[in-house]
Amino acid sequence: MDNLPPLLSAALTGFLSGLVLSIPVGPINLTIINEGARRGFKWAFMIGLGATAMEVIYCFIAFTSFASFLTGEYVKPAMEIFSFAFMLFLGIKLLLTKSVDCPAVDLGPAANRFETQIGERFNPRSAFMTGLVRVMGNVGVLAFWAILAANFMSRDWVTPDWPGKLSCVGGVALGTGLWFIGLSWAISLGHGKFSTKTLLRMEHISGLGLLVIALIHGVTIVWQLHKAQHGHHI
Repeated sequence: MDNLPPLLSAALTGFLSGLVLSIPVGPINLTIINEGARRGFKWAFMIGLGATAMEVIYCFIAFTSFASFLTGEYVKPAMEIFSFAFMLFLGIKLLLTKSVDCPAVDLGPAANRFETQIGERFNPRSAFMTGLVRVMGNVGVLAFWAILAANFMSRDWVTPDWPGKLSCVGGVALGTGLWFIGLSWAISLGHGKFSTKTLLRMEHISGLGLLVIALIHGVTIVWQLHKAQHGHHI
């Protein structure tokens, strides 16, 4: 992305990451699939809109708070290695998933309790709030975006200024929204639930996408190390 204008690079980074991270079969996708089959496109669309709104809020928080710390002078090199390992791990987990009933990444009982408490506290009744609260209760979303935001800025795919950050967040909104709209439309056309085979295929496609991103990230790290060593010898 080095040859692209900075704002376009940031927007494209946000769009692709938002799209890839929306595909795994989690609570929000299952809710859209089940409710879309039962109540139609409009209801499923509003669930997706609420989920997109909360996803964007978490992404914005990640870029404006955690990422600034994680891209510090001494933390940045370690974060580059950690984010590569994280994407590689998550991609492999998704690619090897054999059942949609078990989450690819389980954050533990504390995170599960928090999600349950958020759902009980807000008790959403509208489609929009259902989507928003489902994502709000998933603390893994905020953690994932904090790691990815730090990675994107350390790679200079997103410039660490307001225009760059907002362009990336806008791209995330577009990618996430596009997936949820497409999913809502597809399930409303089918008038029924997706088969387990289709859900697993969605999971595997997302895993493959993350592995490709991890591979690009890994190659970039190796290339930068090579250039640094070459420059040192000169």
